[in-house]
Amino acid sequence: MKQELNSLRERDQLRILRESRFDAGLLNLSSNDYLGLSSIPELRDEFYTGLQYNATDAAYALSSSSSRLLTGNHSGYSGLETVLKKLYERPALVFNSGYHANIGILPALTTGSDLILCDRLNHASIIDGVRLSDAHFKRYPHLDYEILEGLLIKSAAEYKNVFIITESVFSMDGDMADLRRLVELKERYNATLIVDEAHSVGVFGDNGRGLAEAQGVLGKVDILVGTFGKAFCSAGAFAVMDEITRDYLINKMRPFIFTTALPPVTVNWSRFVLEKNALLKERREHLLKISSRLRSELGLESDSQIVPLLLGENSAALEMAEKFRKAGILVFAIRPPAVPAGTARIRLSLNASLQNKDIDKILDCLLT
Repeated sequence: MKQELNSLRERDQLRILRESRFDAGLLNLSSNDYLGLSSIPELRDEFYTGLQYNATDAAYALSSSSSRLLTGNHSGYSGLETVLKKLYERPALVFNSGYHANIGILPALTTGSDLILCDRLNHASIIDGVRLSDAHFKRYPHLDYEILEGLLIKSAAEYKNVFIITESVFSMDGDMADLRRLVELKERYNATLIVDEAHSVGVFGDNGRGLAEAQGVLGKVDILVGTFGKAFCSAGAFAVMDEITRDYLINKMRPFIFTTALPPVTVNWSRFVLEKNALLKERREHLLKISSRLRSELGLESDSQIVPLLLGENSAALEMAEKFRKAGILVFAIRPPAVPAGTARIRLSLNASLQNKDIDKILDCLLT
């Protein structure tokens, strides 16, 4: 272990844990709080006031103390899943995290007779879920749907079921999947389409339901995975699907079955924020406007609130992060294995609490 740590240090890939309080006062461009909800204390005040706090109120419990299949399925879950079902017009299931969802769904649904087709730049949690499954898998080049279709043509007759899995907004590049094209392919070749909307829910779509809503295919994605831990400023994740798939995952998905449920206070906060979602349209529009401005002025082609600055070498990314820090802006160097070797970068994660003067500050740092 010591040798490997020394090797990571020599390659400028050694990671350390930092206490976020040390970064107080910096303009934070490293958070996934895309709607900037953590900067609105009035939301928290309204939440706690609405619960009419008392020491025995179960809605404030700090632990569920059990899995959902035992005694941990408290009333907050049914309330949250009801709100999700109304929002997406399909059954929903809540998980402890997006990582839990992605390492559990594919292993539960697939067998050794199935094939998974996976975008090469999918998140590590998706890759881990693929590897944990018994299914065969192939990774197609990033967003290359011509090659994906070739794989579907070649493989459709060889496997019992074929699954296509992709992110909608890719976490490290900020670019987008063409979900219309993927829906077309999955319908043509009788595949199942799973879309991870972790970096899209709350940000895209008139109702904040993600890129599938924005591209008009919300009801045609077989399983849509979203998170509460990013734009919705909470913790946990969810998936929407048909009723049979939901019942099947409850019975077969190991990370769901064998983990302690989320605390009631967390689940109730997620519901509270989600019920505010329709009122957050102005923040979504502002976020997309400032994101478009920054990308345009830098001449970048990313499509979202995630704006990557590719620098190549790890040392260059570390130096750029330090330059930002000295300018009062908090960013971190993104290095392998989070991104492919030779593509170290700074990832600017914009949020709706930023103003145009903050974009000016970012541009000044980069262009001087």
